[in-house]
Amino acid sequence: MNWFIPQTINGLTLGGVYALIALGYSLVYGVLRLINFAHGDVYMVGAVVAFWTARWFGWTQTADDRVGPLLMVGVLVMSVAACMALGYSIERFAYRPLRKAPRLNSLITAIGVSFLLENVFQLKAVFGASPRGFPETRLPWSSINVGGIDIRFEQILILAGTFFFLVVCRYIILHTRLGLAIRATSFNHNNARLMGINVDQITSMTFVFGSGLAAVAGVFVGMYQHQIDPLMGVNAGLKAFIAAVVGGIGNLSGAVLGGLIMGLSETYIAGSSYSDYRDAFAFGLLILILLVRPGGILGSVTAEKV
Repeated sequence: MNWFIPQTINGLTLGGVYALIALGYSLVYGVLRLINFAHGDVYMVGAVVAFWTARWFGWTQTADDRVGPLLMVGVLVMSVAACMALGYSIERFAYRPLRKAPRLNSLITAIGVSFLLENVFQLKAVFGASPRGFPETRLPWSSINVGGIDIRFEQILILAGTFFFLVVCRYIILHTRLGLAIRATSFNHNNARLMGINVDQITSMTFVFGSGLAAVAGVFVGMYQHQIDPLMGVNAGLKAFIAAVVGGIGNLSGAVLGGLIMGLSETYIAGSSYSDYRDAFAFGLLILILLVRPGGILGSVTAEKV
């Protein structure tokens, strides 16, 4: 139990990060049926914007210099705002012109946007290719002890934040006029237009929401690991995509479930003698789910009339 409980807490924390990113994948896929492979790099941009915002607010990047909670909240708000603007720009200028083009064109564009963000942020004038430290939060307590197990504040924050944003997203989708418009657009774009829905505006809103969630995940990871780099979105974005597929892409609860499954399984394997197979298990799980239940655990496969 001394091994199992800490590994479970670590796995849930990692799964919470995957879940936040996977929520963005599911939102965009639900509306456009498009896998936004640049989404993982938006998560990276969120962490980098938070880093520069902390520097701008006076963080000196020394080993004993920590930032206060209010400053960290300001950093989070600035990061979310920047990534929302980035998500809107990506949809408006990269994907919208290709709306009527073959899906392969949009997929290739998504990969191109991903490489563009990664290479731009590796420039020394922007961030640099080397990992850099992320500010720690100055708190009266850094962890709580439950039954002899220390749980870090960042772990509690990530888990609470994941379920909070899941509840918020579900409320917006199921109980608001905006959510009704998103569901109508997801069902059929042409019918939604006939009902007076601005499909382009709704599509942009889903990118904005998803990018904001990715920014939150980027800041949480920076706070948790105290280190970020311009390629941090590659692996995390891929794992979050697998999580979305495993849980049922397009299903918000499925995205969170898939993220937690990915985080727990990855942590358990990493803490065992089979740590070299950590990534192999993720892709093996993806293949298994696609073979056994193509719609994901909470997803469904619908037949199309032709």
